[in-house]
Amino acid sequence: MTNQSFNQSNASFNQDLLTFLKNSPTPFHATQSMRSRLLNAGFQELKEHEDWQISEGGRYFVTRNSSSIIAFTTPTLDFHRQGWRMIGAHTDSPCLKLKPHAQVKRHGYNQLGVEVYGGVLRHTWLDRDLSIAGRVTVKNQAGDIVSCLIDFQDPVAVIPNLAIHLNRSVNDGFKVNPQEELLPILGLEKEGGDFLQTLKEQISKQHPNFSVGQILDFELSLYDVQAPALVGLQQEFICSARLDNLLSCYVGLCSLLDAGTERPSLLICTDHEEIGSLSACGANGPFLEDVLRRLSPEPEHYVQSLNLSMLISADNAHGLHPNYANVHDKQHAPMINSGAVIKVNANQRYATNSETAAIYRHLAQQEGYQVQTFVVRSDMACGSTIGPITAGEVGVATLDIGLPTFAMHSIRELAGSDDAVGLYRVLKRFLKLEKLVANT
Repeated sequence: MTNQSFNQSNASFNQDLLTFLKNSPTPFHATQSMRSRLLNAGFQELKEHEDWQISEGGRYFVTRNSSSIIAFTTPTLDFHRQGWRMIGAHTDSPCLKLKPHAQVKRHGYNQLGVEVYGGVLRHTWLDRDLSIAGRVTVKNQAGDIVSCLIDFQDPVAVIPNLAIHLNRSVNDGFKVNPQEELLPILGLEKEGGDFLQTLKEQISKQHPNFSVGQILDFELSLYDVQAPALVGLQQEFICSARLDNLLSCYVGLCSLLDAGTERPSLLICTDHEEIGSLSACGANGPFLEDVLRRLSPEPEHYVQSLNLSMLISADNAHGLHPNYANVHDKQHAPMINSGAVIKVNANQRYATNSETAAIYRHLAQQEGYQVQTFVVRSDMACGSTIGPITAGEVGVATLDIGLPTFAMHSIRELAGSDDAVGLYRVLKRFLKLEKLVANT
């Protein structure tokens, strides 16, 4: 995406957001989408296995596992005197992933064995038009091991409900067994072939110059083909899969692209948040620290730079659902399209403190946007984000914030069409912020 003016309309911003969501069915595709936009904006791609030559006034990005990405700007190389303004989000979403031996034949039907990834709202995956996307690793005709991304795009699978006539008590409570009842149907067994052969054909279709000798392995997920949309009488809402947390990835990316180069700024979008972030490319891994240490190789300068830095962890928040208002603390029940939500938890499930919250409130006031606060009910368990994980890994002051959302972890989530633009403008101002809290 090219830089857009501060006064761009909500409609233009949201339409581009819908395009980003549609083109990002997996973390691999989301990272690819962000990579393309960064390249188009003049950012230089770095490779972790190569030497880095970082220049003053530069713009760079690096990926890991093709599913996590860090992009940053270097208006100065004195990071230990300037610090970093950082935005964090995650590329993954709860979904159904194909098992390694995916093909299942049962009672005359071709099906797929799947494993639940993250905290899926299982029943929402029933009766949806599903497609398949992800990464496939092959041995090519030359004998090299290489990977490519695929996306069937068309609906190729479905998980039908059981008719109420055969399950009369379904409306009294319904629990979906993931081993037996979440297997999607691909077609009739007599019409189906080998699934690996189907993958080969899909690779040839999408990558005609990519010679496949043997498929060695894959990381594939199911996703709903229904396109993202603006809904409501006044198009007040964004309805889409993977709003948690591609919405924040998009907002963070736009903020970085449009903020200019006044201060060292960094966007990190990592994989595996939905399952704890403990991986080589997750927030509970070394990716961010590896990058920051390469930029500040002197240990003293590295610590100094972090002391002058701040991270805003952007991840969706629970909006007040009018049909389930009792699950909220009445004093901390965010409304959709009423501003971003500062997330607070006394037990550090969120990393917000009074100073980081105050900084965001100040920036929002300057932009003329409201700020809300979320605290989970004291008799309920609290979720978490990459915020406390990153704060604990690298020791950076952190704020947890998010946009109010309904149906989080459903196959289709709902957020406000005004909120994303508001967060974008505040985050863009944050990336230009000269100093944090004054020393006393």
